[in-house]
This record gives sequence, structure tokens and C-alpha cells, in this order.
Amino acid sequence: MKWLKSKEKEQTKLSLKQQQSEKLAELGARLWASRQERAASLEEMVVLTKIPRRLLQAIEEGKLDDLPEPVYIQGLIRQFAEALGFNGVEFASNFPLGSQPVSLPPTEKIQSISLLRPLHLYLLYIFVIVCSVSSLSQFLNNTALSDSNQEPRRETVLKPEPNDLNSQPSSNLPPISNSLNRINTNQSVHIGVTLQASSWIRVVADGKTEFEGVLPEGTQRTWKAQEQLTVKTDNAGSVLMSVNQQAAQRMGEPGKEREIRIAAKPRS
Repeated sequence: MKWLKSKEKEQTKLSLKQQQSEKLAELGARLWASRQERAASLEEMVVLTKIPRRLLQAIEEGKLDDLPEPVYIQGLIRQFAEALGFNGVEFASNFPLGSQPVSLPPTEKIQSISLLRPLHLYLLYIFVIVCSVSSLSQFLNNTALSDSNQEPRRETVLKPEPNDLNSQPSSNLPPISNSLNRINTNQSVHIGVTLQASSWIRVVADGKTEFEGVLPEGTQRTWKAQEQLTVKTDNAGSVLMSVNQQAAQRMGEPGKEREIRIAAKPRS
């Protein structure tokens, strides 16, 4: 009899984890689609939510095992959704938390115990959850800042790749090739730039000037175009540029003026 109850408990737990995994995949896909519509990078979401990039990516990809306890996952989903314009509380409530088993008291005490469950206990439970999520978010943010202070060069790249940018200082990255005037994709052109020193930049998207001016050191910006993007700077060696989330490269030589045109491959 005990074996049967244990088996049922394991099946219930497995079923709940399956539900959480499926719902996380569904909600993560919606968040990813919304971020793509806004042409926002994960790095921009990190700034808005104070949540490390690896956790945001795990939510988008529905990787339940890469995330903390379900109650914290719900809080992270809420913050991510609010940053994208959703009703965070309503959106995150779709992620199932499950319930803990409750031992029933003797029959004669049911009525008296039920009186000990007023509304304020429910509010206290919500308060504890909110405090727990806030504490976790602060902890993760402090961890990310600590990593940033220890490895400052890693933060200068919009999307680092383990076998590329982290293996050499960003100042030694090769300049973008002169032949980079078309990318092999039928999608829109999406670039990100990171400034290692204050520089003047002009960005023209599909014939329209999106930005022209001086950006300070450490600035990270992204732009998107349907057909062509033109980027010009007066200090090519201090501007790292990533095309469609590929590995970032320097635009050119330090102190030199450089203009690069990147066009999407025409649809056949």
C-alpha cells in the first residue's frame, strides 16, 4: 500500500514538471516573439530587468532545468514580461507552481482549523513570494555586477562567443572585411555596436538617418533595417559591430574614418 502511494506521488510530481516545462516553452516563445518585434536584444533586456542573460535565454528557450525553483521562475517571467509591455502578474500566473500536500486533521477539528485561514494569511503568502523573488533578483544582479567587475572586457561585446571573443582581448579583434556588403540571409539586417571609446557615429537604415552624433564609451546600441544599413564612424578602431548576432568585429583601424554598408540578400 505504501509502495502504491509513493508511486502515485512520483507520477503527480512528474506530471507537474511536464506541465511546467510545456508552459515555460509556450510563455518563453511569446516573450521571444515580442522581443523580436521590438528589435530588442537580450543585452537590452538585462539592463531593463536586472536579470542575467543566461536566465533570460533559458526562459525564452523553455529550459526548465537551467532555472531556479518554480516560485522564482514565476517572478523572473513577471519581470521579463513587464519589460516587454505585458501585464506581468497576469502573464506569469500562467506558469503552474503546483501545491504542497496537506495532512487532513481529525474530523472533529476541521471546522476550528478552517477558521485559522483568513484572507490575511493568503496576503502574507503573496508577500513572502514577492520578497523572495525580489531577493533573488537582487542576488543575481549583484552576481552579474561582480562578474562584470572581474572581467570588464567581456562586457564590451554584444554577444560573445566562447571560441572567439573570450579567447582574445576585444582590442585585438580583426577589422570588418571590406567585402562585407551583403549578408547571406533573407531576413532583415540587424546590427549592434559597442563603443570602447567616445566616437561619432551615423546610422542610416533603408535610406533614413536613424542616428547621428557622439556616443560615450561603453554605449551599446542596436539598429534594424529591412534592406540596407550604413554605419559610418570617425574612430573605427573603437567601434565593435555585430551583424545579425554574429561575433562582433572592429569596424577598422583606431582613429580612422570608416563607412560600412550591409545589405540583406535579395529574395529570389
